[in-house]
Amino acid sequence: MLYFSRWKTIGIWAVVLLGLLFALPNLFPQSVLAKLPDWLPKKQMTLGLDLQGGSHILLKIEPNDLIKDRLDTSRDEIRTLLRDAKIGYTGLSGSGKVVQVRIRDTNQVAAAKEALKQLVAPISSGLFTGGSVVEMEQDEPEPGLLRYTMTDAGIKYRTSTALQQSIEVVGRRVNELGTTEPVVQRQGDDRILVQVPGLQDPQRLKDILGQTAKLTFQMVDQTMPVQDALNGRPPAGSTIMYSQDEPAVPYLIENRVIVAGENLVDAQATFDQRTNEPVVSFRFDAKGAARFGQATQQNVGKLFAIILDNKVISAPQIREPILGGTGQISGNFTAQSANDLAVLLRAGALPATLTVIEERTVGPGLGQDSIDAGKMSSIVGSILVVVFMVAAYGTLGWIANVALVANVAMIVAILSLVGATLTLPGIAGIVLTVGMAVDSNVLIYERIREERRAGRSIVQSIDTGFQKALATILDSNITTLIAAVVLFFLGSGPVRGFAVTLAVGIVTTVFTAFTLTRWLVAVWLRRVKPKELPKGYVRLVPEVTRIPFMRIRLQAFVISMFLCVASVFLLFTQGLNFGIDFTGGTIMEVRAKSGAADLADIREKLTSTGIKEIQVQGFGNESDVLIRLGATADEGDEAGAIVVQKAQQSLSADYDIRRTELVGPTVSGELAWIAVLGVVAALGAILVYVWIRFEWQFALGSIVATINDILLTLGFLVVTQLQFDLSTVAAILTIVGFSLNDTVVIYDRVRENLRRFKKMPLGQLLDLSDNEMLSRTTMTAITTFLALLALFLLGGEVIRSFVAAMLFGVFIGTLSSIFIAAPILIIFKLRPTSAVPASDKEAPVEGDIGRQLPAK
Repeated sequence: MLYFSRWKTIGIWAVVLLGLLFALPNLFPQSVLAKLPDWLPKKQMTLGLDLQGGSHILLKIEPNDLIKDRLDTSRDEIRTLLRDAKIGYTGLSGSGKVVQVRIRDTNQVAAAKEALKQLVAPISSGLFTGGSVVEMEQDEPEPGLLRYTMTDAGIKYRTSTALQQSIEVVGRRVNELGTTEPVVQRQGDDRILVQVPGLQDPQRLKDILGQTAKLTFQMVDQTMPVQDALNGRPPAGSTIMYSQDEPAVPYLIENRVIVAGENLVDAQATFDQRTNEPVVSFRFDAKGAARFGQATQQNVGKLFAIILDNKVISAPQIREPILGGTGQISGNFTAQSANDLAVLLRAGALPATLTVIEERTVGPGLGQDSIDAGKMSSIVGSILVVVFMVAAYGTLGWIANVALVANVAMIVAILSLVGATLTLPGIAGIVLTVGMAVDSNVLIYERIREERRAGRSIVQSIDTGFQKALATILDSNITTLIAAVVLFFLGSGPVRGFAVTLAVGIVTTVFTAFTLTRWLVAVWLRRVKPKELPKGYVRLVPEVTRIPFMRIRLQAFVISMFLCVASVFLLFTQGLNFGIDFTGGTIMEVRAKSGAADLADIREKLTSTGIKEIQVQGFGNESDVLIRLGATADEGDEAGAIVVQKAQQSLSADYDIRRTELVGPTVSGELAWIAVLGVVAALGAILVYVWIRFEWQFALGSIVATINDILLTLGFLVVTQLQFDLSTVAAILTIVGFSLNDTVVIYDRVRENLRRFKKMPLGQLLDLSDNEMLSRTTMTAITTFLALLALFLLGGEVIRSFVAAMLFGVFIGTLSSIFIAAPILIIFKLRPTSAVPASDKEAPVEGDIGRQLPAK
């Protein structure tokens, strides 16, 4: 394995140099890259919203609006069709999903059904089986009463059509804001995901997205004073509507629509030449201009209302016919509100109301702080790992560090090439990869040392070490890869970014360990011709240990079981400190514009707005505050957006809003289910893999050890009351991967020893395997711990609970691999543990460190 042909060498270094080349653009600003030749790569990693600032908003279309509109349309169609067919009717009404009408003459029922048959005619749609869908079903519950009910397929069709139309409208509205690279995409059957990076005013975005922007021009009904209509009943065919003023002014409006917003072809914010006030000028298409001109010609001297979303913007008097198809809307606008209305009118009306059910907004200041914290923690973590590897392995440590630099460069290059988004947890994924990437080199180097102690030459030791470590490294990394894949498919946003980074890091780690590291070691071997392996400067674990782990297995089981039971007890009595991902509600991070933050003043301001369930606490330094606003399921998803708006308005004068996260009750319930499903799916997939690669006892043993780790980590989170959110779920899944990585490494050695020592009692064999892998287990735990410690201390408050859970998981996962995963094989009777007669025992080869330990 130490021979490399010229082409293989060229191939290895070509991959490494390409990785460096495609990673380098991330070190320079765009202004510098623009001056470089076009043939050089210039693509950089896309920064997530948590790093560059911006808004992530999840909108849900309200199907009830669509059903209501469809029923109103159906009622109008029934009225028109029956009148055209000269069929008498009564009791035309609609409620829920049903519209019904009674035919006066039962002899005309057949004719009525014929006249109304278009209501139940199939609608062509490629989205449904057979290419069509029936929107309404007709039945006759009693003679002469025709009932039309909207079908589930019809509602689904309407929702799907409206969602597609809404995506187009939302896309046009967002693009009108002039933002760079916004994302507007469908999510599920009734949701739209909007991500706008670098947005300075997220509230403006929500205001623009939240308005239906249904514009109509209707006549004001002047046949009755509006006050009389308020005291009694408005005339048939008219409705009372209110203006947008404070206080609102009532108007009596005719239901008949003269012209609707669909007839607008342009709308621009401008200023009135007479008053110099901001107004919105508009222009109709030919059809709209003709209808508007005819209506104004027939109603000179009367009032007509300009109505937006059932609110009267203005109700001017028609002084003369407006025949040019143009006009202007005035209504106490500011320059920005006039511009926003023009944006809405140009983009078109939404077919239904869109409700904000999830919002995550990060200000640009916090984003830059996160970048700085991520850079610093990454640098410090990498330095700690590099220094430790040199101290532990000397020259071989330097070789591992060169491979580590190439590994990180290839991760960055791949993320840049595929356009992956780098989030703050993604940076944590890179730092974690730095710690875990060393594991492959540790496995190889420790195996090389074992082979050397067994009496082989240096060349043979290195060659055999690489060969025997390959299967172990693949098995251990695949288990972590499974956890990363589950995270990617079930996670979202920053969690998915972490999964991508972790998965890419695993692939590049395996590549560098068995190509670049091996090539560098081979070159060092040929040129230096060492007489002995480098010793390093420190040795944490003696070369040969004979610790009787199995003698204390029962005590370890009892302690572990006690802690697990205690963790479960605490889970049900004290409970986790659930974040808004699972409870719903709002989190806001604010910073005082000057001086220290006043927590009492913040609480008082929020209370004065009518907000309930307020939690205010210091966060980081004295000027930063974390605010949590509760929400209940019965308030609905709309309540959260209203609470956020009130809170921001009350605090914006004295505080900068650095981060806002809103999760409605609908999304929080779904996220809780996804979290449970993610952990179960990861455990199931890993169980299957270990079962296939080893035996059923190994699979069950690894799952028992992993469940132990999960329960103890949950207990740790309960005791510390660290926030439990989606990032923490990602940390638990990573702990699952790390723990299984450690367990599989030990199991791989157990499997190897089972083949070598066929008659050795199982307890003795497990002790032997644990001792042989103790140095590797310790070294990997320390390197990973060092990388995570840098993240914990320097990575910022946002990911502190995420990293704290992983730190604890690394510690407990290391212990469980030795004291739970290995001993449990005895319980599952992997091999009879009865003593074997001395004459039948198989002696290890001379010089092998796998010497038998005293039998238990």
